[in-house]
Amino acid sequence: MSALEFSYSQETLRQFAADVLRHARIHGATACETDVSEAFGQSVTVRKSEVETIEYNRDKGIGVSVYVGQQRGHASTSDFSPQALRATVEAALSIARFTAADPCAGLPDAQLLARKSMDLDLYHPWALPVEEAIAIARRCEQAAFAVSPLVKNSEGASVSVQQSQFISANSLGFMDGFPTTRHYISCAVIAGAGAAMQRDDWYSSARNPAELATPRAIGDYAARRALSRLGAKRLKTRQAPVLFEAPLAAGLIGSFVHAVSGGALYRKSSFLLDSLGQRIFPAHVRISERPHLRDAMASSPFDDDGVATHDREVVADGVLQGYFLSTYSARKLGMQTTGNAGGSHNLIVHPGRLDFQGLLREMDTGLLVTELLGQGINYVTGDYSRGAAGYWVEKGEIAYPVQEITIAGNLREMFQGIAAIGKDVLVRGSKQVGSILVERMTVAGN
Repeated sequence: MSALEFSYSQETLRQFAADVLRHARIHGATACETDVSEAFGQSVTVRKSEVETIEYNRDKGIGVSVYVGQQRGHASTSDFSPQALRATVEAALSIARFTAADPCAGLPDAQLLARKSMDLDLYHPWALPVEEAIAIARRCEQAAFAVSPLVKNSEGASVSVQQSQFISANSLGFMDGFPTTRHYISCAVIAGAGAAMQRDDWYSSARNPAELATPRAIGDYAARRALSRLGAKRLKTRQAPVLFEAPLAAGLIGSFVHAVSGGALYRKSSFLLDSLGQRIFPAHVRISERPHLRDAMASSPFDDDGVATHDREVVADGVLQGYFLSTYSARKLGMQTTGNAGGSHNLIVHPGRLDFQGLLREMDTGLLVTELLGQGINYVTGDYSRGAAGYWVEKGEIAYPVQEITIAGNLREMFQGIAAIGKDVLVRGSKQVGSILVERMTVAGN
Protein backbone atom coordinates (compact mmCIF):
# COMPACT_ATOMS: atom_id res chain seq x y z
CA MET A 1 0.00 0.00 0.00
CA SER A 2 2.79 2.37 0.77
CA ALA A 3 3.93 2.23 -2.87
CA LEU A 4 0.50 3.07 -4.29
CA GLU A 5 -0.48 6.57 -5.30
CA PHE A 6 -2.89 8.32 -7.64
CA SER A 7 -2.34 7.69 -11.34
CA TYR A 8 -3.26 11.26 -12.25
CA SER A 9 -2.60 14.68 -10.77
CA GLN A 10 -5.44 17.04 -9.89
CA GLU A 11 -4.28 19.22 -12.79
CA THR A 12 -4.63 16.30 -15.22
CA LEU A 13 -8.16 15.58 -13.98
CA ARG A 14 -8.96 19.27 -14.51
CA GLN A 15 -7.68 18.98 -18.08
CA PHE A 16 -9.90 15.94 -18.74
CA ALA A 17 -12.90 17.89 -17.42
CA ALA A 18 -12.02 20.90 -19.59
CA ASP A 19 -11.70 18.63 -22.65
CA VAL A 20 -15.16 17.18 -22.01
CA LEU A 21 -16.73 20.63 -21.70
CA ARG A 22 -15.01 21.76 -24.91
CA HIS A 23 -16.17 18.69 -26.86
CA ALA A 24 -19.73 19.20 -25.62
CA ARG A 25 -19.75 22.84 -26.72
CA ILE A 26 -18.26 22.04 -30.14
CA HIS A 27 -20.80 19.29 -30.80
CA GLY A 28 -23.87 21.37 -30.03
CA ALA A 29 -24.61 21.02 -26.31
CA THR A 30 -26.19 24.11 -24.77
CA ALA A 31 -24.85 23.10 -21.34
CA CYS A 32 -22.69 20.37 -19.86
CA GLU A 33 -21.51 19.04 -16.50
CA THR A 34 -18.93 16.36 -15.79
CA ASP A 35 -17.33 14.46 -12.94
CA VAL A 36 -13.87 12.91 -13.23
CA SER A 37 -12.81 10.58 -10.42
CA GLU A 38 -10.14 8.12 -9.38
CA ALA A 39 -9.96 5.83 -6.32
CA PHE A 40 -7.79 3.06 -4.99
CA GLY A 41 -7.40 1.11 -1.80
CA GLN A 42 -6.60 -2.06 0.03
CA SER A 43 -8.75 -4.30 2.27
CA VAL A 44 -7.57 -7.22 4.39
CA THR A 45 -9.73 -9.73 6.29
CA VAL A 46 -8.41 -12.19 8.85
CA ARG A 47 -10.52 -14.99 10.33
CA LYS A 48 -9.27 -17.09 13.25
CA SER A 49 -5.80 -15.61 12.66
CA GLU A 50 -5.69 -16.87 9.08
CA VAL A 51 -5.67 -14.44 6.18
CA GLU A 52 -9.00 -14.86 4.41
CA THR A 53 -8.90 -12.10 1.79
CA ILE A 54 -6.52 -9.45 0.50
CA GLU A 55 -8.21 -7.12 -1.95
CA TYR A 56 -6.82 -4.23 -3.95
CA ASN A 57 -9.12 -1.87 -5.81
CA ARG A 58 -8.34 0.80 -8.36
CA ASP A 59 -11.14 2.55 -10.22
CA LYS A 60 -11.57 5.58 -12.41
CA GLY A 61 -14.39 7.09 -14.38
CA ILE A 62 -15.83 10.10 -16.13
CA GLY A 63 -19.54 10.88 -16.09
CA VAL A 64 -20.93 13.38 -18.61
CA SER A 65 -24.36 15.03 -18.59
CA VAL A 66 -25.22 17.23 -21.56
CA TYR A 67 -28.24 19.41 -22.27
CA VAL A 68 -29.73 20.32 -25.61
CA GLY A 69 -32.15 22.95 -24.43
CA GLN A 70 -33.99 21.06 -21.71
CA GLN A 71 -33.31 17.62 -23.10
CA ARG A 72 -30.76 15.76 -21.02
CA GLY A 73 -28.47 12.86 -21.85
CA HIS A 74 -25.91 11.08 -19.70
CA ALA A 75 -23.02 8.74 -20.52
CA SER A 76 -19.93 7.52 -18.74
CA THR A 77 -16.63 5.79 -19.41
CA SER A 78 -13.61 4.44 -17.56
CA ASP A 79 -11.36 5.15 -20.55
CA PHE A 80 -9.56 8.48 -20.25
CA SER A 81 -8.16 8.53 -23.81
CA PRO A 82 -9.03 11.56 -25.99
CA GLN A 83 -11.02 9.33 -28.35
CA ALA A 84 -13.07 7.88 -25.47
CA LEU A 85 -13.84 11.32 -24.06
CA ARG A 86 -15.14 12.49 -27.44
CA ALA A 87 -17.16 9.29 -27.90
CA THR A 88 -18.71 9.63 -24.42
CA VAL A 89 -19.78 13.22 -25.09
CA GLU A 90 -21.26 12.19 -28.44
CA ALA A 91 -23.13 9.29 -26.78
CA ALA A 92 -24.60 11.64 -24.18
CA LEU A 93 -25.67 14.07 -26.93
CA SER A 94 -27.29 11.28 -28.90
CA ILE A 95 -29.28 10.23 -25.83
CA ALA A 96 -30.30 13.85 -25.15
CA ARG A 97 -31.70 14.33 -28.66
CA PHE A 98 -34.03 11.35 -28.18
CA THR A 99 -35.13 12.40 -24.68
CA ALA A 100 -38.26 14.39 -23.96
CA ALA A 101 -37.72 17.96 -22.80
CA ASP A 102 -38.00 18.43 -19.04
CA PRO A 103 -38.73 22.01 -17.92
CA CYS A 104 -36.84 21.35 -14.66
CA ALA A 105 -33.69 20.00 -16.30
CA GLY A 106 -30.52 22.06 -16.49
CA LEU A 107 -27.56 23.38 -14.56
CA PRO A 108 -27.96 25.28 -11.28
CA ASP A 109 -28.33 29.04 -11.25
CA ALA A 110 -24.82 30.42 -11.73
CA GLN A 111 -24.96 32.61 -8.62
CA LEU A 112 -25.48 29.52 -6.41
CA LEU A 113 -22.31 27.72 -7.53
CA ALA A 114 -19.31 27.41 -5.22
CA ARG A 115 -16.71 29.92 -6.33
CA LYS A 116 -14.11 29.69 -3.58
CA SER A 117 -11.94 26.62 -2.96
CA MET A 118 -11.88 25.39 0.61
CA ASP A 119 -9.45 23.01 2.33
CA LEU A 120 -11.47 20.96 4.82
CA ASP A 121 -8.61 18.61 5.79
CA LEU A 122 -10.24 15.52 4.28
CA TYR A 123 -7.09 13.83 2.94
CA HIS A 124 -5.00 11.70 5.31
CA PRO A 125 -3.30 8.88 3.38
CA TRP A 126 -2.29 5.83 5.39
CA ALA A 127 0.89 4.18 4.07
CA LEU A 128 -0.03 0.74 5.40
CA PRO A 129 1.93 -2.26 4.08
CA VAL A 130 -0.26 -5.33 3.69
CA GLU A 131 1.76 -7.20 6.34
CA GLU A 132 0.99 -4.49 8.88
CA ALA A 133 -2.70 -4.46 7.92
CA ILE A 134 -2.80 -8.22 8.56
CA ALA A 135 -1.11 -7.71 11.93
CA ILE A 136 -3.68 -5.05 12.92
CA ALA A 137 -6.58 -7.33 11.94
CA ARG A 138 -5.06 -10.18 13.94
CA ARG A 139 -4.63 -7.99 17.03
CA CYS A 140 -8.25 -6.92 16.72
CA GLU A 141 -9.57 -10.48 16.49
CA GLN A 142 -7.24 -11.77 19.21
CA ALA A 143 -8.51 -9.08 21.56
CA ALA A 144 -12.03 -10.41 20.98
CA PHE A 145 -11.06 -14.04 21.68
CA ALA A 146 -9.18 -12.96 24.82
CA VAL A 147 -12.36 -11.62 26.46
CA SER A 148 -13.89 -15.03 27.20
CA PRO A 149 -13.61 -18.71 26.23
CA LEU A 150 -17.27 -18.41 25.24
CA VAL A 151 -16.16 -16.35 22.22
CA LYS A 152 -15.54 -19.41 20.07
CA ASN A 153 -15.84 -18.26 16.48
CA SER A 154 -15.31 -15.26 14.29
CA GLU A 155 -16.67 -13.80 11.10
CA GLY A 156 -13.37 -11.99 10.77
CA ALA A 157 -11.59 -8.73 11.45
CA SER A 158 -11.02 -6.32 8.57
CA VAL A 159 -8.78 -3.34 7.88
CA SER A 160 -9.53 -1.09 4.92
CA VAL A 161 -7.54 1.85 3.56
CA GLN A 162 -9.11 3.97 0.79
CA GLN A 163 -8.12 7.09 -1.15
CA SER A 164 -10.06 8.94 -3.82
CA GLN A 165 -9.99 12.22 -5.72
CA PHE A 166 -12.34 13.96 -8.14
CA ILE A 167 -12.98 17.05 -10.19
CA SER A 168 -16.49 18.38 -10.88
CA ALA A 169 -17.03 20.97 -13.58
CA ASN A 170 -19.77 22.56 -15.66
CA SER A 171 -20.13 24.97 -18.55
CA LEU A 172 -21.02 27.87 -16.24
CA GLY A 173 -17.39 28.13 -15.21
CA PHE A 174 -17.46 25.96 -12.11
CA MET A 175 -14.52 23.58 -11.65
CA ASP A 176 -13.32 22.21 -8.32
CA GLY A 177 -12.45 19.01 -6.52
CA PHE A 178 -10.19 17.50 -3.93
CA PRO A 179 -8.72 14.24 -2.63
CA THR A 180 -10.25 12.37 0.33
CA THR A 181 -9.45 9.34 2.46
CA ARG A 182 -11.61 6.87 4.38
CA HIS A 183 -10.23 4.11 6.61
CA TYR A 184 -11.83 1.56 8.92
CA ILE A 185 -11.18 -1.35 11.27
CA SER A 186 -13.98 -3.83 12.06
CA CYS A 187 -14.51 -7.08 13.93
CA ALA A 188 -17.43 -9.53 14.07
CA VAL A 189 -17.45 -12.50 16.47
CA ILE A 190 -19.75 -15.31 17.61
CA ALA A 191 -20.23 -16.32 21.24
CA GLY A 192 -21.76 -19.50 22.66
CA ALA A 193 -22.43 -22.80 20.96
CA GLY A 194 -25.20 -24.63 19.11
CA ALA A 195 -28.60 -23.00 19.12
CA ALA A 196 -27.48 -20.58 21.80
CA MET A 197 -24.94 -18.76 19.62
CA GLN A 198 -25.03 -14.98 19.33
CA ARG A 199 -23.22 -12.69 16.91
CA ASP A 200 -22.25 -9.05 17.20
CA ASP A 201 -19.73 -6.63 15.72
CA TRP A 202 -18.17 -3.20 16.02
CA TYR A 203 -16.16 -0.90 13.82
CA SER A 204 -14.36 2.42 13.71
CA SER A 205 -14.15 4.62 10.63
CA ALA A 206 -12.31 7.91 10.07
CA ARG A 207 -10.62 10.02 7.44
CA ASN A 208 -7.49 10.23 9.60
CA PRO A 209 -6.05 6.87 10.74
CA ALA A 210 -4.85 8.52 13.96
CA GLU A 211 -8.52 8.99 14.93
CA LEU A 212 -9.47 5.31 14.61
CA ALA A 213 -10.20 3.38 17.78
CA THR A 214 -7.47 0.90 18.68
CA PRO A 215 -7.73 -2.64 17.27
CA ARG A 216 -7.77 -3.97 20.83
CA ALA A 217 -10.70 -1.73 21.83
CA ILE A 218 -12.73 -2.67 18.73
CA GLY A 219 -12.23 -6.42 19.19
CA ASP A 220 -12.86 -6.25 22.94
CA TYR A 221 -16.12 -4.33 22.51
CA ALA A 222 -17.37 -6.60 19.71
CA ALA A 223 -16.82 -9.62 21.95
CA ARG A 224 -18.54 -8.04 24.96
CA ARG A 225 -21.54 -7.14 22.81
CA ALA A 226 -21.84 -10.74 21.56
CA LEU A 227 -21.43 -12.19 25.09
CA SER A 228 -24.05 -9.87 26.54
CA ARG A 229 -26.65 -11.33 24.16
CA LEU A 230 -26.28 -14.95 25.33
CA GLY A 231 -29.41 -16.36 26.89
CA ALA A 232 -31.69 -14.03 24.96
CA LYS A 233 -35.44 -14.42 25.55
CA ARG A 234 -38.61 -13.45 23.75
CA LEU A 235 -41.11 -10.96 25.12
CA LYS A 236 -44.88 -10.99 25.34
CA THR A 237 -46.50 -8.36 23.15
CA ARG A 238 -46.87 -5.02 24.93
CA GLN A 239 -46.64 -1.24 24.67
CA ALA A 240 -43.34 0.08 26.01
CA PRO A 241 -40.77 2.88 25.69
CA VAL A 242 -38.00 2.06 23.22
CA LEU A 243 -34.41 3.31 23.41
CA PHE A 244 -32.59 3.23 20.07
CA GLU A 245 -28.85 2.76 20.62
CA ALA A 246 -26.81 5.50 18.90
CA PRO A 247 -25.91 3.49 15.72
CA LEU A 248 -29.62 2.76 15.19
CA ALA A 249 -30.64 6.27 16.13
CA ALA A 250 -28.60 7.39 13.10
CA GLY A 251 -30.88 5.20 10.96
CA LEU A 252 -33.96 6.76 12.56
CA ILE A 253 -32.69 10.22 11.62
CA GLY A 254 -31.92 8.83 8.15
CA SER A 255 -35.64 7.99 7.82
CA PHE A 256 -36.47 11.61 8.64
CA VAL A 257 -33.98 12.85 6.00
CA HIS A 258 -35.49 10.54 3.38
CA ALA A 259 -39.00 11.78 4.15
CA VAL A 260 -38.05 15.46 3.72
CA SER A 261 -35.81 14.97 0.66
CA GLY A 262 -36.75 16.33 -2.73
CA GLY A 263 -37.27 13.03 -4.55
CA ALA A 264 -39.84 11.76 -2.04
CA LEU A 265 -41.53 15.16 -1.85
CA TYR A 266 -42.05 15.88 -5.55
CA ARG A 267 -43.19 12.29 -6.11
CA LYS A 268 -45.65 12.80 -3.21
CA SER A 269 -44.42 9.59 -1.63
CA SER A 270 -43.64 11.00 1.83
CA PHE A 271 -45.67 11.16 5.04
CA LEU A 272 -44.05 14.58 5.66
CA LEU A 273 -45.44 16.33 2.57
CA ASP A 274 -45.94 20.09 3.04
CA SER A 275 -44.37 19.90 6.49
CA LEU A 276 -42.10 22.95 6.19
CA GLY A 277 -42.66 25.21 9.19
CA GLN A 278 -44.51 22.48 11.08
CA ARG A 279 -43.54 20.96 14.42
CA ILE A 280 -42.23 17.50 13.54
CA PHE A 281 -40.39 16.82 16.79
CA PRO A 282 -40.75 17.97 20.40
CA ALA A 283 -39.41 21.44 21.19
CA HIS A 284 -36.15 20.07 22.65
CA VAL A 285 -35.03 18.58 19.31
CA ARG A 286 -32.57 20.56 17.21
CA ILE A 287 -30.88 19.30 14.05
CA SER A 288 -28.14 21.27 12.26
CA GLU A 289 -26.23 20.74 9.04
CA ARG A 290 -22.54 21.67 9.18
CA PRO A 291 -20.93 20.96 5.77
CA HIS A 292 -17.60 22.65 6.52
CA LEU A 293 -16.41 20.75 9.59
CA ARG A 294 -12.73 19.95 9.22
CA ASP A 295 -11.77 16.28 8.92
CA ALA A 296 -15.41 15.14 9.13
CA MET A 297 -16.88 12.22 7.20
CA ALA A 298 -19.48 14.15 5.20
CA SER A 299 -17.87 17.57 4.71
CA SER A 300 -17.83 19.31 1.35
CA PRO A 301 -17.74 22.91 0.13
CA PHE A 302 -20.26 22.05 -2.61
CA ASP A 303 -22.83 19.40 -3.48
CA ASP A 304 -23.00 17.05 -6.48
CA ASP A 305 -24.44 19.91 -8.59
CA GLY A 306 -21.54 22.23 -7.70
CA VAL A 307 -23.84 24.36 -5.52
CA ALA A 308 -22.12 25.94 -2.50
CA THR A 309 -23.00 24.34 0.83
CA HIS A 310 -23.84 26.39 3.92
CA ASP A 311 -24.39 25.87 7.61
CA ARG A 312 -28.10 25.74 8.36
CA GLU A 313 -30.63 24.72 10.97
CA VAL A 314 -32.78 21.90 9.61
CA VAL A 315 -34.91 21.58 12.75
CA ALA A 316 -35.15 24.29 15.41
CA ASP A 317 -37.30 23.86 18.53
CA GLY A 318 -38.82 20.81 16.86
CA VAL A 319 -39.97 22.81 13.82
CA LEU A 320 -38.83 21.82 10.31
CA GLN A 321 -36.88 24.74 8.82
CA GLY A 322 -35.72 23.24 5.53
CA TYR A 323 -35.90 20.29 3.16
CA PHE A 324 -32.99 18.46 1.47
CA LEU A 325 -33.13 19.56 -2.16
CA SER A 326 -31.01 19.24 -5.27
CA THR A 327 -31.27 21.66 -8.18
CA TYR A 328 -33.68 19.35 -10.01
CA SER A 329 -35.93 18.45 -7.07
CA ALA A 330 -36.07 22.11 -6.00
CA ARG A 331 -37.34 23.13 -9.45
CA LYS A 332 -39.93 20.34 -9.36
CA LEU A 333 -41.19 21.80 -6.08
CA GLY A 334 -40.93 25.45 -7.15
CA MET A 335 -38.26 26.07 -4.54
CA GLN A 336 -34.52 26.79 -4.37
CA THR A 337 -31.86 24.11 -3.95
CA THR A 338 -30.51 23.62 -0.43
CA GLY A 339 -27.15 22.31 -1.67
CA ASN A 340 -28.03 18.68 -0.95
CA ALA A 341 -27.60 16.96 -4.30
CA GLY A 342 -25.99 13.71 -3.19
CA GLY A 343 -27.33 13.83 0.37
CA SER A 344 -26.80 15.58 3.68
CA HIS A 345 -23.51 16.98 5.00
CA ASN A 346 -22.67 16.33 8.66
CA LEU A 347 -26.15 16.27 10.11
CA ILE A 348 -25.80 16.97 13.85
CA VAL A 349 -28.61 16.04 16.24
CA HIS A 350 -27.86 18.18 19.26
CA PRO A 351 -27.50 16.01 22.38
CA GLY A 352 -29.41 16.38 25.60
CA ARG A 353 -28.07 16.28 29.15
CA LEU A 354 -28.26 12.52 29.73
CA ASP A 355 -25.54 9.94 29.05
CA PHE A 356 -26.44 6.38 28.07
CA GLN A 357 -26.92 5.21 31.67
CA GLY A 358 -29.01 8.31 32.30
CA LEU A 359 -31.26 7.39 29.36
CA LEU A 360 -31.78 3.90 30.79
CA ARG A 361 -32.80 5.44 34.13
CA GLU A 362 -35.05 7.92 32.33
CA MET A 363 -36.76 5.05 30.47
CA ASP A 364 -37.09 3.07 33.75
CA THR A 365 -38.77 0.04 32.16
CA GLY A 366 -38.72 -0.67 28.45
CA LEU A 367 -36.76 -1.99 25.48
CA LEU A 368 -33.18 -1.10 24.50
CA VAL A 369 -32.79 -1.89 20.79
CA THR A 370 -29.28 -2.70 19.52
CA GLU A 371 -30.11 -4.51 16.27
CA LEU A 372 -32.76 -4.03 13.60
CA LEU A 373 -33.72 -6.44 10.82
CA GLY A 374 -35.65 -5.96 7.61
CA GLN A 375 -36.78 -2.85 5.78
CA GLY A 376 -40.33 -2.44 7.11
CA ILE A 377 -40.79 1.30 6.57
CA ASN A 378 -43.64 2.72 4.48
CA TYR A 379 -42.60 6.29 3.68
CA VAL A 380 -46.00 7.13 2.20
CA THR A 381 -47.84 6.49 5.48
CA GLY A 382 -44.93 6.59 7.95
CA ASP A 383 -45.77 3.09 9.22
CA TYR A 384 -42.72 1.49 10.82
CA SER A 385 -42.24 -2.22 11.60
CA ARG A 386 -38.83 -3.84 12.04
CA GLY A 387 -37.49 -7.07 13.47
CA ALA A 388 -35.37 -6.26 16.51
CA ALA A 389 -33.05 -7.56 19.20
CA GLY A 390 -31.65 -5.92 22.28
CA TYR A 391 -32.26 -5.86 26.04
CA TRP A 392 -35.21 -5.56 28.37
CA VAL A 393 -34.65 -2.83 30.96
CA GLU A 394 -36.22 -2.76 34.43
CA LYS A 395 -35.87 0.08 36.92
CA GLY A 396 -33.19 1.70 34.79
CA GLU A 397 -30.96 -1.39 34.62
CA ILE A 398 -30.50 -3.94 31.84
CA ALA A 399 -32.35 -7.09 33.02
CA TYR A 400 -31.79 -9.61 30.20
CA PRO A 401 -31.21 -9.82 26.43
CA VAL A 402 -34.16 -10.27 24.07
CA GLN A 403 -34.52 -11.50 20.49
CA GLU A 404 -37.10 -12.53 17.87
CA ILE A 405 -39.28 -9.50 18.50
CA THR A 406 -40.78 -6.78 16.32
CA ILE A 407 -41.10 -3.09 17.13
CA ALA A 408 -43.85 -1.15 15.41
CA GLY A 409 -45.23 2.37 15.30
CA ASN A 410 -45.68 5.34 13.00
CA LEU A 411 -42.69 7.55 12.25
CA ARG A 412 -44.68 10.76 12.66
CA GLU A 413 -45.78 9.65 16.14
CA MET A 414 -42.31 8.29 16.96
CA PHE A 415 -40.69 11.62 16.06
CA GLN A 416 -43.26 13.49 18.17
CA GLY A 417 -42.66 11.02 20.97
CA ILE A 418 -38.87 11.51 21.32
CA ALA A 419 -38.48 11.92 25.07
CA ALA A 420 -34.71 12.39 25.18
CA ILE A 421 -31.55 12.36 23.06
CA GLY A 422 -28.36 11.13 24.70
CA LYS A 423 -24.97 12.78 24.80
CA ASP A 424 -23.36 9.44 23.79
CA VAL A 425 -22.85 10.89 20.30
CA LEU A 426 -21.62 8.51 17.60
CA VAL A 427 -20.66 9.36 14.03
CA ARG A 428 -22.23 7.06 11.44
CA GLY A 429 -21.76 8.27 7.87
CA SER A 430 -23.21 11.75 7.52
CA LYS A 431 -25.07 11.60 10.87
CA GLN A 432 -23.83 12.56 14.33
CA VAL A 433 -26.34 11.49 16.96
CA GLY A 434 -26.67 9.99 20.43
CA SER A 435 -29.13 7.30 21.53
CA ILE A 436 -32.79 8.28 21.12
CA LEU A 437 -35.56 7.44 23.60
CA VAL A 438 -39.07 7.10 22.10
CA GLU A 439 -41.90 7.29 24.61
CA ARG A 440 -44.03 4.40 23.33
CA MET A 441 -44.06 1.74 20.64
CA THR A 442 -45.63 -1.66 20.16
CA VAL A 443 -43.20 -4.46 21.04
CA ALA A 444 -44.48 -7.70 19.53
CA GLY A 445 -43.22 -11.11 20.64
CA ASN A 446 -45.06 -14.17 21.92
